[in-house]
Amino acid sequence: MYISITAQKLGGDYSQSSTDFVEYLEKENQSLEQESQEHFFNQYGDEIEAKDVVKEIDDNTAKLKKKEPKFYSITVSPSQFELRKLQNNSEDLKKYTRAIMNDYATSFNRDINGKPITVDDIKYFAKIEHQRTFKGTDKQVRENQPFATKILQLKQDIRKIENGQLEGDIKKLKFQISKLEAEAPHQQNGKRIVQGMKKEGNQSHIHIIVSRKDTFNSVSLSPGSKHKASEVVMHGKLVKRGFDRDSFFTKAESTFDKTFGYKRNYAESYKSKKDFIKNPKLYFTTLLGLPASEKAIAFKMLAKSGVPIASIPTNQVQLALKTIRYLKRGVEVAIKSGSIGI
Repeated sequence: MYISITAQKLGGDYSQSSTDFVEYLEKENQSLEQESQEHFFNQYGDEIEAKDVVKEIDDNTAKLKKKEPKFYSITVSPSQFELRKLQNNSEDLKKYTRAIMNDYATSFNRDINGKPITVDDIKYFAKIEHQRTFKGTDKQVRENQPFATKILQLKQDIRKIENGQLEGDIKKLKFQISKLEAEAPHQQNGKRIVQGMKKEGNQSHIHIIVSRKDTFNSVSLSPGSKHKASEVVMHGKLVKRGFDRDSFFTKAESTFDKTFGYKRNYAESYKSKKDFIKNPKLYFTTLLGLPASEKAIAFKMLAKSGVPIASIPTNQVQLALKTIRYLKRGVEVAIKSGSIGI
């Protein structure tokens, strides 16, 4: 499971309104027939129109300063292993969204009118998407780039020959292009992976837009708060404050497992990420100590994420700091992937 929480961008791509972001989330529907389109939904409603989402979010910004985020974006990306447990991607992911928004609400260490925050206090809208495309920052695109550059140059040479600006053998240049296409290290369905190409397999994921203010437009609820769950005395009163991201991520993972009967492997758990960051040696020790069947699955998940499995220590003696440092970069990439991290 990979979950990210991002504040609204102020300036640049996004304006003070949520319009641009909502239109971005509508992009997938543009290429689909009406019956195949996914619509916005929230805790209690389905098929909410984009214009209504914009109005609800934009009108719910009382007393927020110009440079303060008006909303937050939560992206929830189950791994391929997790998606296989779903019977119906869209309906199951809607069910899961509504469940984790309860977890989101209870991760705020705040009271409203003397009562703990519940999902009824959260104004949000969500949308399921089923496609992803390769970005220019993806490893596959970056490592294919030298081939792409050479192919582009050859194609330009062919055009110059055709226009009489250059002499050369077009047939020979086309052969070189075909050879480079085949030699590119990252392929999908026999084709060189390029930016904008749709990723194969089940790519279902969830986008959630959450208002900064509560449903009554009276209290600011920021999941990006610098304050962890704590209490402070202000004006002589004890005030609760903060959002516990660690709690939210842990609950979201547990909610998925309980909802869909998913048996989570250590390598894909939130705990493993924390172990790796705080104590890499403990991470590898725990990995090696798993029962044989679970360890085999863990190594499969790591390999799928690009970790050099052959270099992972096989016994306690090999758990040297030098080996851990060598592996750290590979595991960091895997932990950020949708397979094994939040």
